[in-house]
Amino acid sequence: MKHVLIPTDFSDNAWNAIRYGMELFKKSKCTFYLLHVSPISPNIGEAAKHAPKEVLDDNLLKDSWEKIENVLHKIESLPFNTKHTFETLVHYGYFSDTIKQVVLAKKIDLIIMGTKGASGLKATIIGSNTGNVLTKVKCPVLAIPENAHYKKPKEIAFPTDFNLNYDLKVLDDIKELLVTHNASLRVLYISKKGEELLELQLKNKEFLYDYFSEFESTFHQVTSEKLETAVQCFTESRDIDIIVMVAKNLNFLQRILFKPTVEKISYHTNVPFFVVHE
Repeated sequence: MKHVLIPTDFSDNAWNAIRYGMELFKKSKCTFYLLHVSPISPNIGEAAKHAPKEVLDDNLLKDSWEKIENVLHKIESLPFNTKHTFETLVHYGYFSDTIKQVVLAKKIDLIIMGTKGASGLKATIIGSNTGNVLTKVKCPVLAIPENAHYKKPKEIAFPTDFNLNYDLKVLDDIKELLVTHNASLRVLYISKKGEELLELQLKNKEFLYDYFSEFESTFHQVTSEKLETAVQCFTESRDIDIIVMVAKNLNFLQRILFKPTVEKISYHTNVPFFVVHE
């Protein structure tokens, strides 16, 4: 039984993430936990912050409970899947702290989140809530961009600089994705002109090669000064369905996911990201 947490703010984007998760695991036995976190308001007053949970449920969370039940009714109108069960959760507090608590309490295996970046000249690729979960919660996260539509994942890209010693827990999470969907793995190394792999990088590359040798996997090297552009070109040329990232590799996370940009990089809005933790 897989335990999947899907936070929702009741937006179309959040609903898209729910639908994507249900399709991705349609052949797997899962419990989906639908969670809404009602944020702490600075105007609520100190007394209310420390009020009994029942009082908060009856007052502050009444509207949220109604909305999440509506989401559940919407799910029930879809074709029934006997492998799936759903539980609804409504909490009041800080978003990433609440996610951490639920991950531990419910033994969550995966978090699926809809993500939509801010707009404007200082646009970020993903919203702050998703960013905080990716970096602060030690649980695999599948981030579903606003324009991502489910299709069976066949091509999975794994950008890496080969500088990390790969933890088996991280690789096992990637392996599970490959096995479940009979997908192919495309390991991508982006180099600068004239740059050669160091001894440590060669060793780590060989380790990955051996680990994924039983799967359809290929290794690719692209020469480019701009990481984001190289990932964009590779994603388009291979028709990539999911991009895998290792949370420990902060350099890649910052440059591919979090970097403020005014460029239109399409993979940010239509290709899901699977971020794994040690």
